[in-house]
Amino acid sequence: MSPTTVEPGHPPTRTLGGASRVALVVAIAHGVNDAYASFLSPLLPRIMGKLELSIALAATLAMVLSIAASLLQPLAGYLTDRYGPKLFVVLGPVISGVFLSMIGLAPSFTILVVLLMMGGIGSAVFHPPAASMAMSLDTGQGRGVRLSFFSFGGAIGFAVGPLIAVGLVGQVGLEGLWMAMIPGLIVAAVIYGRLPANGVLADANDAKPPPSPARVLKALKGPLGVVFGISAVGAFVQRVFLTMEPIIAAQAGVSEAMGAVALSIYLGAQAIGTLTGGVLTDRMDRRTLLVGLTLLSVPTHMLALWLPPGSPASLAFAAMAGFLNMAMLPPIVVMAQEILPESTGIGSGIVMGLAWALGSVGVLGTGILGDLVGPRSAALLSVPVLLIGTLLALHPSLRMHRRPAHTG
Repeated sequence: MSPTTVEPGHPPTRTLGGASRVALVVAIAHGVNDAYASFLSPLLPRIMGKLELSIALAATLAMVLSIAASLLQPLAGYLTDRYGPKLFVVLGPVISGVFLSMIGLAPSFTILVVLLMMGGIGSAVFHPPAASMAMSLDTGQGRGVRLSFFSFGGAIGFAVGPLIAVGLVGQVGLEGLWMAMIPGLIVAAVIYGRLPANGVLADANDAKPPPSPARVLKALKGPLGVVFGISAVGAFVQRVFLTMEPIIAAQAGVSEAMGAVALSIYLGAQAIGTLTGGVLTDRMDRRTLLVGLTLLSVPTHMLALWLPPGSPASLAFAAMAGFLNMAMLPPIVVMAQEILPESTGIGSGIVMGLAWALGSVGVLGTGILGDLVGPRSAALLSVPVLLIGTLLALHPSLRMHRRPAHTG
């Protein structure tokens, strides 16, 4: 079935089957993109050995990838609003797949940084247009659920990516990781043929011009800035766990495979967390939801990092921590898009892009601290920063955006 029905002189109309199909395609694209984006973390101990890197330099690699994947997202959101999302949704996973599959070939730290930057740009190009497309498939209630479906695809990709990377490297070595790009290129070609020509199912006549820089800055000084801060500290704690957990496990003598399993459990639980967060976003007070999620995330992350790596208890708390961390995303993004209704792309880019970039910068400080006091202690000292998110969730400026909008 065609995603739209077009008659001469009439605007395109939505079809339920078309919306469902496009939503599925975008979720698959998200999974492919984020699978590549998760290659680095489980391979950090091996890369550290190959290039003789300190914990601080390993954290720098993680920071470079995260910033490159985040910083350009607002620009990508703006371009999406001007030119449509289809090309960006397809091109992003291609760039990510090609460059992040080549990290095993890097003969030096500098070349590895360049590959990570390029791979991260692919992710930055993808996320705002894909989130915008996922949110544009329908109107009315259920925005949180639709966004959570999109996020679920990415979380599944993040969860299986470490297992793919470690499994492939275990068979062919770091230098053979480049072969991982092949299935991604094939999937990208299939995805391109399954998306509608204009990338969305909405009538082009309904499109609004992107907000002015002054409008965006005004929002950032108010509630959008508060939501931005919650997203940044949540991203920081997630990056700390993903970066430091494999290093903690390696220093404890745990196998590379078990380190990848811990990451996959954390990231797999995030897939369930984003679905749950999406449902709750549409059904309860969002400030209360964010307060609870940020508060509970602190002890669960600390126990996951403190308990012996690979133990059943540590894996259980890793699952809880991952669940709580990603459950924050749907209310954060939905609130941001309601604050900037003129541009779902720019709103998504700010709280998923700039906020993630800021959160990633802090990982470098954790890495430097890790060289001084050890990776576990550095990570445990970093996690309580998430309590800043709890305080921000109580900020009075979010009162107008605390409850789901009930539209017809």
